[in-house]
Parts: sequence; C-alpha cells; structure tokens
Amino acid sequence: MSGNVRTIALDLLIDIEKNKSYSNLALNKVMTENNLISQDAGLLTEIVYGTIQRKLTLDYYLQPFVQKKIDLWVRILLRMSVYQMVYLDKVPDHAIIHEAVEIAKEKGHAGIASFVNGVLRNLQRKGVLSVTDIKDPIEQLSIATSHPKWLVKLWTDQIGLENTKQICQLNLQPPVQTARVNLAKSTRERVVTLLEDEGYTVQLSDIFPQSIQNKRGNLAFSMAYQQGLITIQDESSMLVADVVSPQPNEVILDACAAPGGKTSHLLEKLNGTGKVVALDIHKHKIKLIHATATRLGLSALETRQLDARLAQENYPASSFDRILVDAPCSGLGVLRRKPEAKYEKTTEDIARLSAIQLNLLQQVSTLLKPGGTLVYSTCTINQSENEQVVKAFLQENAAFEKDFSIKDGLPEKISPFVKENYVQIFPHYFGSDGFFIASFKKRELV
Repeated sequence: MSGNVRTIALDLLIDIEKNKSYSNLALNKVMTENNLISQDAGLLTEIVYGTIQRKLTLDYYLQPFVQKKIDLWVRILLRMSVYQMVYLDKVPDHAIIHEAVEIAKEKGHAGIASFVNGVLRNLQRKGVLSVTDIKDPIEQLSIATSHPKWLVKLWTDQIGLENTKQICQLNLQPPVQTARVNLAKSTRERVVTLLEDEGYTVQLSDIFPQSIQNKRGNLAFSMAYQQGLITIQDESSMLVADVVSPQPNEVILDACAAPGGKTSHLLEKLNGTGKVVALDIHKHKIKLIHATATRLGLSALETRQLDARLAQENYPASSFDRILVDAPCSGLGVLRRKPEAKYEKTTEDIARLSAIQLNLLQQVSTLLKPGGTLVYSTCTINQSENEQVVKAFLQENAAFEKDFSIKDGLPEKISPFVKENYVQIFPHYFGSDGFFIASFKKRELV
C-alpha cells in the first residue's frame, strides 16, 4: 500500500498547491474516500503536512541538484521524497527513491524517471546544504523553518528575533488537539474518565480551566463529542468568551460567528438565559453554527445571514449588552493548522484586512448599550491587525474607553501577558494558537 499512499500524497500536494485547497479538508476527504488503514493514513498525513511545512527548506536542499525548469508535479515529487529522506527514519532511502522513480514513470516517462533518480541519488551521496551557510539571520531563519522572508522580517521587527525563532520552530510541530468541556452538562474530570474509557489519552489543562488535551486519536469521533459534552477548540480561542463574560439574561451579538465555537461558548455561559445573536455573511456557515448548538443542546440562539458591517441597518442602536467581533484576519497565529497559508499571505492582504477590521468595529459599535462591553479578537500575530486597530478605534470613537477589567476574566497564568485592555498570546507561551483579544467599554450617558 505504501506506493499507493505516496501517489495519493503527490496528487494531494499538487491539488493543494495549484488549487489553493485546504490541506486538512483535502486530507480528510481523501482518507475517507480511500478507506485507508491507520498506518497508511498516518504516513499520508506525515508526508503531506511535512512537505508543506518545510517547502522552502526542501527547495533549498534541492537547489544544487536541479538547475533547469521542471514541471510542478516533478518538483513536488522531489520535495516529498527529500522530506522522507531527511526527516523520516523508518523507511530506507533506497525504498523512497525506488517509489519516486516508479511514480515518475507512471506519471511521466523514462526520461523524467531517470532525472528523478539522478537528483535523489546525487542528494543522497553528497548530503544537503547546511542552512548555517546563510549569513543573513533573517534569511537563515526563513529557510531553516520554511517561513517567507517578509514574514520573518515582519515578526522580527515587531517582537524580536528570539521570539520569532521560537514561533517559527513551533509552527513546524503538529498541534495538540484540545477540547472545551461543556460545563453546563458535565465536569472536566467526568469527561476525562469517559474519554479514557473509550481509549483516548487525555489530560486536564493546568492553564485553561475548561480545556482538556488529547494525545491520541481524534475526539471528533468520541461518544463525548456526539453527546455534546465537548467542543474541539484551541485553548487560546477559549479565552474569548471568558473576556466577553456574558451575564444572565443578557443579549449578546456575535458579529462574525461561524463556525460557531465561540458562539456556543457564549451560550454555555448564559446557561439557558438571555440570547446570542450570531451573524455570518455565508449561508452555509450559518448551518454550521446551528449544528454546533444543536449537538451541544443549546438554545437561546438567533442566527442571521448578514455582513456585520450592515448590522446597524438591521438592528436598532443600543440593542446589545455585549458584542464580540472575532474579525477576519491573516491567521498568522494558526499556521501550524494551516501550513499552506504561510506561502499565500502577502503584505497587501494584511493592509486590506486591517481596514476591514477597523470598519467592522466601527459599524457594530453603535449597537452596544452604554456601559456595555465590546470585545475584539483575531487569530493573528501582527500589530497592524491587533494593537494598531485597537489604537485607531479608540482615536476615532470617543464614546469608548479601554476596559482594564479584561484581566478579571482570564486565567491566572494569562494575566502577566495583559497590557492595558488587551492580551496577545504567542504560540510558544503555552503551545496554543497565536491569539489577540482586546476589550472596550462604552461610556455611560451623562
């Protein structure tokens, strides 16, 4: 089966690179369609994610041996073969090279197969270039951890080389699956026992009070998940609802709600009282929000297909006690989960998103009651989308002030990272996603 797995991996990698497919969705679809056994599914996942994660490094290793322009599929075949030779130790090089040559024959012709064989045997004999030969520290880190140079420079300018290095290195590691326990239905300890009885290896998080961490298997297939006892969610993301801190009988607006993880967390905190109004611009994503709420047994939900920037045309001013704007962003804090994204983002994307984020905040802010709380969050590591948006919003909206009570809703070990009315979580702090959360208060009427 291993040869077939490598052919599937090549086709997947081509699809992801050419058609900008999401690696996680493409992988899940292919594994289901091919009904792969656990061992083959593991190898496929390793090859696909590993090749994407280290694309720039692999191209650096190939550079001395590939002097001419080659077809994309041939380059990807070489990348995935070199990835296995350098980073996997269970399969001998000769077997990897043999499989690559066979795939080249099948997809191309004898000439391409001979070329592939020559490149890989040359690399095997001579070894790979050392990244330490690169003198520029930004470029060296870029190649060593396969992050675009502009991104490494951006982070280095904003948070320093050492923090950037730790983030880039962590982005090469697979994330630990975490889940939020539905405390309206059960306790963490009870859920851990149920999952262990199912064969999962789980433990309580000692930082995030609603989180459990999973070391083996996929919790989405567990009975606990089916029964609505857990929601699969990153730990940093769980902090958002803690900062919003809904109180009984309040009406909350979740302005950019899909796929519904934070919406459901807000509903759990309301515990059957009040209401959450969840907006999203896409109709099919509204269905995801409902599906999550239904599985968790949550009511008091109202959904609407609507661009949040038009919300003030559809709801009266001062309609909501609290508002969450979990804004569309560059996603630079979740690159472990979406490794292909780091090669697709541009500085132009960031500038465009910053303007959208500020506009979203301004448009929904009129819907907040005086004395109410407005929370802004992103899953990115970039000051122009985070701190600078916060600063610009306060400068342009005199009715709002910094909410210094943000610290009250956060776990004790998060508190040291709070600055005034916001917190930036970097991935290397706790092994969670990079996340930014800011809180504002609307001034009371005088």
